[in-house]
Amino acid sequence: MSIREAIFLGTSSQVPTRLRNHNAVFLLWDDLGILFDPGEGTQRQMIYAGISASRITHIAITHFHGDHCLGLAGVIQRLSLDRVQHHVQVIYPASGQVFFERLRHASIFYDGATIIPRAVPVDSGDMEVARNGSSRIIARRLEHAVECIGYRVQEDDGSTMVPELLEKFGLRGRAIGDLNRRGSAEVNGKIISLSDVSVPRKGQSFSIVMDTRPCDGARALARDVDLLVCESTYLRSEETEAKERYHMTASQAAALAAENGSRQLVLTHFSPRYMRGDDFVKEASEIFPNTQAAEDLMRVVVPPRIASGTPSNA
Repeated sequence: MSIREAIFLGTSSQVPTRLRNHNAVFLLWDDLGILFDPGEGTQRQMIYAGISASRITHIAITHFHGDHCLGLAGVIQRLSLDRVQHHVQVIYPASGQVFFERLRHASIFYDGATIIPRAVPVDSGDMEVARNGSSRIIARRLEHAVECIGYRVQEDDGSTMVPELLEKFGLRGRAIGDLNRRGSAEVNGKIISLSDVSVPRKGQSFSIVMDTRPCDGARALARDVDLLVCESTYLRSEETEAKERYHMTASQAAALAAENGSRQLVLTHFSPRYMRGDDFVKEASEIFPNTQAAEDLMRVVVPPRIASGTPSNA
């Protein structure tokens, strides 16, 4: 069975604290390993989480403030040190090209990894920046003090076969394989289509929204998503400061999830002034009950999609 889960390597904004490392999230998604915003100390947190450098297939940077990228240099060098054989794509806003280049060659090291830069021109619409099989990575512009993008990992919509209907139509073995490949199969002279024995299934999805005010891009990323990881730098009492600094409060993150049909919300990127996440959960849960506050090294499974509908020949 494939694994789809988010691992929180760090949950602090701006600076690390005694309890929280610099921000970083690692998403395991089938054979993809996407490292989002590796802040300072990410290598060490990966060791604690049991994640090897060879598991990384993509690195996605939302923007080039230090708490979202200062660990990039070390991670890239680790890819070479561990002799990772596959190429690793690094996705980032094109306006930060100079900062990427500085981090890419920050010190002397054996440069043996294959790093594929993917500079993304930041515009207002959905931008597909990578695809792997039935899943794609989409970037969307956010509203921060510098150019910033959020990301969504989206599986294509599909279908789920109903065993009782397969049996009803006499579909077994090779015939089921034909049905999957071609969309139809012949049994006893009768053509059976995939829609006859299956129900629609929406593709799973994951979104990460960092360093932004509420905006159209954040709403698009949150829409009908299974797992929304959202910055929650402040509590409601600091809403004015949040707006001035282009961030969100716990209640704003919860409203983003509730108003756009998100299924599960995890808050992260907390200001170092706050020691615990309990107040964030309390504030957000009044608006969106299915909320957690991330802690370092916490793992959250992406909620599975449930097939729905009725087959045409049911």
